Amino acid sequence: MRTGRLLGFSLVAALLLPLVAGAQQQATTNYQSIVIEDFDNPAESRWIVEGSKFIADGYPRMAHVRTFPEALYRQEPEGRELRALGAQAAFNRRGYNFLEFIPVEEDEDGELVPRGIQIPGRARYLDMWVWGSNFDYYMDVHLRDYRGMVHVLKLGDIRYRGWRNMRLHIPTWIPQEAPYIAEIRGGEFATDLRTLELVKIVLWTRPQERVNGFFVYLDEIKVETDLYRDPFDGEDLRNPDLIQQLWAEGEGM
Repeated sequence: MRTGRLLGFSLVAALLLPLVAGAQQQATTNYQSIVIEDFDNPAESRWIVEGSKFIADGYPRMAHVRTFPEALYRQEPEGRELRALGAQAAFNRRGYNFLEFIPVEEDEDGELVPRGIQIPGRARYLDMWVWGSNFDYYMDVHLRDYRGMVHVLKLGDIRYRGWRNMRLHIPTWIPQEAPYIAEIRGGEFATDLRTLELVKIVLWTRPQERVNGFFVYLDEIKVETDLYRDPFDGEDLRNPDLIQQLWAEGEGM
């Protein structure tokens, strides 16, 4: 009797397995590689670099410099001025010192305030080019989800010479978009699609390594992301301008 039950279960599992596999294979995706920052236009890509407690006087220094990884471009494309974000720093003592590379924008008062760089879609990987000078340092990436929680992911060690492409996997447990397609925030309808944001990039020094002067350069931050979204009836009601128009007309009736 027990053998019969086992055979019956095996038969049902064998029949269902192709259906489940087929459903998984039919899942629609649209993966694309998108550059979210290339540093080529200093007026548009505003960044600041800040040092931790024991930063030496006069540091850190930052500039959008005319350089780029040759692995990306053997020569500069005609009509473009390729740049990278460079930082020069030194600390007064060894330890877990850090530099923070923070994207910023001007507020209404003309002050520079942090801005998150929006990551489109549902990203699987983030990578960037980093120039190292063989110091025993490492780098982290800070990503903020739609709830405002910041996740710190290790990008990797930069103990090497010259340019190298560094890549990290974005874990599936990090929520990448709000589950709601329309909500009220601050007393107003908000239908914007809130996804992950790049908050900052942090370089750390290790205690055994010297810190009396070094350079680092960053270039072309890119994500591999799934841009596919399931269509549904009423998608137009996500449009903030349409929402305002419809409610203005409806309240006047």
